[in-house]
Amino acid sequence: MTSITQTPSDLAASPEVAAGAAQFLSPVVIDLEALVVNGKQAHWHVRGGSFIGVHELLDTVVAHAQEYADTAAERIVALGLPVDSRLATVAQKTTLPALSDGFQSWQTTVAEVVAQIDAALVVVRAAVTGLDDIDISSQDVAIEIERGLTKGRWLLQAHIAS
Repeated sequence: MTSITQTPSDLAASPEVAAGAAQFLSPVVIDLEALVVNGKQAHWHVRGGSFIGVHELLDTVVAHAQEYADTAAERIVALGLPVDSRLATVAQKTTLPALSDGFQSWQTTVAEVVAQIDAALVVVRAAVTGLDDIDISSQDVAIEIERGLTKGRWLLQAHIAS
């Protein structure tokens, strides 16, 4: 009796799985890319007594958001589909609220970035739920992103908690 082994090409996702995963992960990429740009904007304009702590923490939040966006985008590409996260696309499709212009107190900065993360988490959690019946590996990517964003949110929120 011969044993049948699957090759990597045999394990490729079906077009339906790829499309379903992209449907849920593409908005995650869009919002994470917006969080990267907005987080850097907040990083440059934060002011006040907790400046250095918030300034440095925002660099961490931005770096993690970029890593998460990359992970989600690479999952889509690995399934055989392209990703569109060009600036115009991100600006048009993001669900994140706008940031205030100019310099901001550290309290305002933290509150606005927490609101950005909260909006991104809505999209990420929709991906976690939606991917449950489509592709568990893609769902695992979304769960990892949710875990990381939640931690970043907690670290920022701790600055303004009473």
